[in-house]
Parts: sequence; structure tokens; C-alpha cells
Amino acid sequence: MQSSNPLLVVGISAAIAIGSTTAATAKTESPADLQPVDSKENNAFEVSSLKPEPPEQWFLSQANEAPQDEVDIDLNLLDDSEPSSSDADLAQEPESSPEPSLEESEAEAEEAIGEELEGEVSEEGLPALPEGEADVEIEAIEEDLPEAEAEGEAEVEAEEPVADDEAEAEVEESSEESEEVEGEAEPVLETDPALEEDTLEPLPDTDSTPTTDEEPTPSAPTADPGSAPDYLDPDPNPLSFPTDPSEVEIVGTQPITLIQAIELGIRNNEDLQRARLELQRSQAALRETQAENFPTVDLGADLTLQGSEQPDTQFNPLTGEQEADGTELQTSLGLGGALQANYAIFTSGRRSALIQAAEREVRFQELAVESTTEDLILQVTQAYYDLQEADEQVQIFQAALDEAERSLRDAEALERAGVGTRFDVLQAQVDVANAQQDLRNQLSQQEVARRRLVEQLNLSQSVTLAAAEPVEVAGVWDLTLEQSIVEAFRNRAELEQQLVQREIAERNRRASLATLGPQVNLSAQYGLNNTLASDPDSIAEDFGFLSSFQVQLGVSISLFDGGRARAQARQAEANIAIAESQFANVRDQIRLEVEEAYSQLDANFENIQTTALAVQQAEEALRLARLRFQAGVGTQTDVLRSQTELTRSRFNNLQAILNYNRALAALRRSVSNFPEGYLNEVP
Repeated sequence: MQSSNPLLVVGISAAIAIGSTTAATAKTESPADLQPVDSKENNAFEVSSLKPEPPEQWFLSQANEAPQDEVDIDLNLLDDSEPSSSDADLAQEPESSPEPSLEESEAEAEEAIGEELEGEVSEEGLPALPEGEADVEIEAIEEDLPEAEAEGEAEVEAEEPVADDEAEAEVEESSEESEEVEGEAEPVLETDPALEEDTLEPLPDTDSTPTTDEEPTPSAPTADPGSAPDYLDPDPNPLSFPTDPSEVEIVGTQPITLIQAIELGIRNNEDLQRARLELQRSQAALRETQAENFPTVDLGADLTLQGSEQPDTQFNPLTGEQEADGTELQTSLGLGGALQANYAIFTSGRRSALIQAAEREVRFQELAVESTTEDLILQVTQAYYDLQEADEQVQIFQAALDEAERSLRDAEALERAGVGTRFDVLQAQVDVANAQQDLRNQLSQQEVARRRLVEQLNLSQSVTLAAAEPVEVAGVWDLTLEQSIVEAFRNRAELEQQLVQREIAERNRRASLATLGPQVNLSAQYGLNNTLASDPDSIAEDFGFLSSFQVQLGVSISLFDGGRARAQARQAEANIAIAESQFANVRDQIRLEVEEAYSQLDANFENIQTTALAVQQAEEALRLARLRFQAGVGTQTDVLRSQTELTRSRFNNLQAILNYNRALAALRRSVSNFPEGYLNEVP
């Protein structure tokens, strides 16, 4: 405690200088100085009066430019040599006077700043000096900057020409990067190419340039924004499957927009194709039922050879009687044709009921195609947003890795300079390793998201997809919650489907009961017959065609069918009740979907603004923490914590934007109709 401590002197001098600087700037603060930042990405505010000279920026500039010899003493722990002129100015100790003791230094510092402890406080929480003293202190420091810089560089070159030069270069490089970050509206993350190459070499980066030993992966040409390329379509044969590994090898990555993804889904999705086939089947069933409106006409022809044994008799003149003389085979060859028509004149309403039921079935399948299309659009949109989220998270984790590597370089530089500790380096190395693991995992999730979108769109086996659109707010919703609910009730195909199901059940009930009523049928027949020959020795003999006709009017009524028709009617009545109950259930579900999506939309809209401001604040906090650590007044833990908070803030901002877009897509689905127009004005 009796010997002087240059580190404490430097720290006290820096605190006095920082307090002076903040005192000079604190006088100009006012609420009018809060200016909005014109940025598309956030809606934050900055204090314009504090921008010219933040305390940490000034402290770093003094550490790198002005008192270089003092910084070298502080960072390199050199021997206790006499301080330079800049040291004397900062510590307020002339060279001729002996160095004060620790108690005297503390007393001087307390006397210099004690008067202002209850006054204004700077942005960093340090006590501010009076304005006059701050101006004198800043002017004295600025006058000594060139001389102190020259002396500090000469001292470093003389004492440690190799190791200290490298440490100084790295510290200056980090300082220059920090100053460049401070001068920009948004900090730009910089990485060391050499370190990045070492740490990211094992990572599976599909977008990086391949080496000479690897074959480059060809990329598919970029498609027009409004149309999806045809080569992405799958094999037209649905029964084919690859049998060779080369057939499933990924040969290119195709960036597509959301509109193109929706177009591909509508064109290739299997569920939608199946719904279209079911619609075609119902249309064919309707045509089958409509055939009951027409009579049936049948045309028939037959060629008949008929033979029979007849007794052969001869007349006996002696007896005067016919006597049997064996048997004789008699044959005849006849040709006949008939034209027959049948028509049900009256069916007690059964025919019309079945036709109406078939028509409603076609309408039901049309609504099913519409509903499937809307569901597909929502699913493709959600999958596309998932891919965007995976891509952006890769960038976020890559930025976190860059920040961790930068902190590692700073910690290693300070350790080589003699100021940092091995513990700080180990902390930074652990943080880099964790960031690498997070990046690898996210790259895997990105690939899974790409393949999931390919499967959703049913694309070719040899291509994969990438999002071509940046993450941004998809749009706004102009309707209120109540208007959205009413529009959903009018537009949703699912509600009309239940009404159509009820109508189908009602028509089936009528058709079942109609079988108990009278049935009137009319039939007519016209025929031609010709016996070609009646003797086997003369089959070419023609006796001419003989015509015939028949008209029949029949009436029938079912007296007893064992209760089958009434049982079918009761089944239809149960189906009617089920459709009505299902209508109420779907109605409540639609309202819940609208309310849930609307609530999420509103919450995430507020979250976008909040998280955008949080990202800006986290970036500024990380910048200040890094400056403090490089200057020796902060800890590595502060930097790591700030890096974690920045990564979390960026992730929260990404989640807010994408969740807003997801909620908007869900709300559009809830109030949907494809194509445009109302399904029912009043359900």
C-alpha cells in the first residue's frame, strides 16, 4: 500500500476525463433533442446531443491515439518508468514531482469529483464535473494527443518489437473497427477471414464457393417472379419411383417467391389433385342420375335355328290308316329383330329427388376443392415462412458466431498485451464453440425446411428450394374484429358445405319415401321375324319378314317392403340433424380462428416495434461493452452477455415479423373465398 500504483492512477485519470466529457455534453440535453430515426427496420429514437462524443468512444480514442505510452503501461505491465508528458497531463502529476501514494491519489480523485456527485450524471452513470473544468481538461488532453501518440509508439517499438507490435496492431484494428461501427447508423459485423476459415470449414455451407477438389453444384436458373418454372414439376407418371441414386441427387437450388410457391402447390399438390378427381367423379354421377329423365331404347336381333323330331307316317291303302314309319327331323331357321323403349312416367318424386341430391353432391365437391385450395395456400405460406425463418436464423447465428470470434480476438490480444487473463480467453473460446454448434444445428434445420417445402409442393426429386424474398411485413388488415367475423361467416366454404350436406340428406329422405308411392311405366316394342327355311335341303328359301308390335302401360305400388324405405328415411333424417349440428360447430370454430388470428396479428404488430427498438439497443449495448472491455474498464462477461442479448433480440424481432405474417395469412384464410365473391349472403 506504500508503493505507487500506475494502474490506479490511469483509471482515476480516465474517470475524471470521462466525467468531464459527460459534464460538457449533459448541459445540452433536453427532450427536444430526441429525434426519430428514419429507418425501415425499426421505429426507435436516439439522443442526438450525445452522438458527437460518447464517453466510451472518447476513452477508446485516448487509449489508441493520445496517451499510447500510458496505455502500454496499463496493458503490458511494463516496469515503473517515469510517465511521459501525456501521463503527467492525465494524472495531473509533473515529471519532477515524486509519484503520489495510493492514499494521496484516492484523496485527489475524491476531491476532484466529490463536488459533482449530487449533480448531473452522465449516460454511463459516472459523476460529471463542472462545465469549466471539463472544457479545460478536454483542451489539455487534445493538445497532448500528437505528442503522446508519438512517444507511446516509440516506447512500444523499443521494448517489445515483435510481440508488442502484434498486440498493438490487433488492439488498434479492434479499435478502428469499433470506431467504424460507431459512425454508422447500424453496426456492421466484421470477421477475421483467417479465423473464420478455420472455424467454419467443417460446417456444411451449401452457398459457399466449392474448392478445387469438390465438384461445383449447379444452380437452377432464376425464374420470373410471376410464374414458376416448369422443370420443377414432378414426373407426370404418379406410379413411377426412382430406382437409381442419381435420380434423387440434388442438382440445383431454385430460389422462388411466395407467389411462385403457391402456383406450384396449386399445380402439383396431390391433395388438391385428389379433390379435383373427386369433383369429376361427382359430376359423372350427376350425369348418370340425370339419365332418368330420358327413356331407354333397346335394339335387338336374333338368328334362330330350331329342330325337332316328328313321326314319319305313311298312308296304308289296305287298312285306310296312317301308319308310323320311323321319325323325321324337322328344322327351321328364323331371323328376328326388336326395338324396345321403356320410360318411367311417374315415380312419386323419386327421380327428381335423386337428381337434386346429385347436383348438391357436385356443389359439395366444388366447395371441397375450394376449401382444399385455401388450406393449401395457407400451408404453403406457412412452409415458406418457416423457410424464411430458417434462413434468417442461419444469418443470426452466423452473426453471433462472428461476434464471438471478434470477442475471442479481443481477448487474445489483451492476453498477449499482458492485461487480459486466460479465463477471458477460455470464456470467449467456449462462446465460439457454442456459436458454431448453434450454427451447425440451424443449417440442418434450414435443409429440413427446404425439403419440407419441396414435399408440400410435390416437386421434382432432383431440386431443392430457397426463399427468394426477404423477411418483411406482408401487409395490413383493414377490417375490425367484428367485420372480420361476419365476413368469415359469409365467405367460408366449410359453412356452406354443411348446408349442402343437409340438403343432400333431405333429398335422399324424399327419394326413399318415394319408393312407397305408385310407379307408372310405359314400354313399347316393335319386332320383325322371318323364317328363312323349314327344310334342311332348302335353307335358302325365304318366306319374307313378318312384323309385330306391343305397347304396355304398367302401374305398380309397393305394399310391403319389410320397412326398408322408412328405415332409409330415418337415416336421412339423422344425417340432417348431424349436418345442422356440424354447421353450428364449424361456425364457432371459424369465429375462434378469426379471433385467434386477429389477436396474434395485433400482438405481433406491437412486438415488431418493440423488438426492433430492442435490437438497436442491444447493438448499442454490445458496442459499449466491447469498447469498455478493450479499454480495460469492462469484463469479458459483459461482452458475452451483451452478445447473447443481441442474438436474442434479433431472434425476437424475426419471430415478431414472421408471426405477424403467419397471423395475417391465417386471418386471410379464415375470411377466405376462392375465387372472389360471396358464397352466401346469409348462411
